[in-house]
Amino acid sequence: MPAQLEQTASVIESTYKAREVEGTADIYFYRPLGFRLAQIFAKLRLTPTGVSFLGCLAGVIAGHLYYYRDLRVNIVGMALHVLANTLDNADGQLARLTNQQSRRGSIIDSVADHFVFASIYIHLALRYFIGGASPAVLILALGAGASHALQAAAVDYYRTAYLYFAKGRLSANFDSSDDLRLTYQKLNWRQDPWNKLLHALYLNFRRQQEIVAPCLKKLRDAAERLFPQEIPSWLRMDYRYQAQPAVKWWGLLMTNTRMSILFVLLFVKQPVWYFWIELTVLNLLLTYLILRQEKMAQSVLQTIATRPDSIDPNR
Repeated sequence: MPAQLEQTASVIESTYKAREVEGTADIYFYRPLGFRLAQIFAKLRLTPTGVSFLGCLAGVIAGHLYYYRDLRVNIVGMALHVLANTLDNADGQLARLTNQQSRRGSIIDSVADHFVFASIYIHLALRYFIGGASPAVLILALGAGASHALQAAAVDYYRTAYLYFAKGRLSANFDSSDDLRLTYQKLNWRQDPWNKLLHALYLNFRRQQEIVAPCLKKLRDAAERLFPQEIPSWLRMDYRYQAQPAVKWWGLLMTNTRMSILFVLLFVKQPVWYFWIELTVLNLLLTYLILRQEKMAQSVLQTIATRPDSIDPNR
């Protein structure tokens, strides 16, 4: 029996992006449950995109239920929010389980996440504004939402970079904005408007990430230029050694943390403080981590420059 459990755990872990970048709640709750759902969805022949849509729908409804000041209604919203996050895990696990990973799937998943949190921010803001609060609450919500978008973009970029460098190039789609622009330009609005729109959104998203992390972009470009086949083991080990201490800190800017904070504030009937926490505590953490990660990326770049096997073919 223990051997069977160990084998099951190994199969579930094979659907992770990487254990290091998974949060505690993901490892012990969302990933195991998401895996079971992914198995069911695979039998039903449901696509990862379909699962993303279901998760988005559950999350958007959850956001609407946060509008009401009735705690019982809010609790139903929390349950739907947990379901949305579970499905958000399950779509990626289904993609890896059935070998359907794609850039398009990643884009759709990202867009779905933005719809969910847009619903939450809009309905929380309306909860206070319609209830008689100052119009300033709308500005507060807008600032918190923009902060959330920036934090989510940074987390996604650094997690992808970790997978790319520490786990190997095949573990992540770490496209540069230049690569995405070429793909975008090849698409036609008349022939494929949906894909064109998705790539426009993703291109803008990646540009924002590169602006936030210019040194990491330089490191990624250098790796592509100097090591076109595969990331060498010494670089993977060096990146992992320098980046791993910050991985758990990045986890504090992920969905699970926000959900926990929001749920507590809903129970005490003070969800407006969620906006303030976004604007202060989480933005301060973001600033610290960006500075730390950029310094680390610069260090790895200097290491590459001193290696005798890092010869630029364009020189």
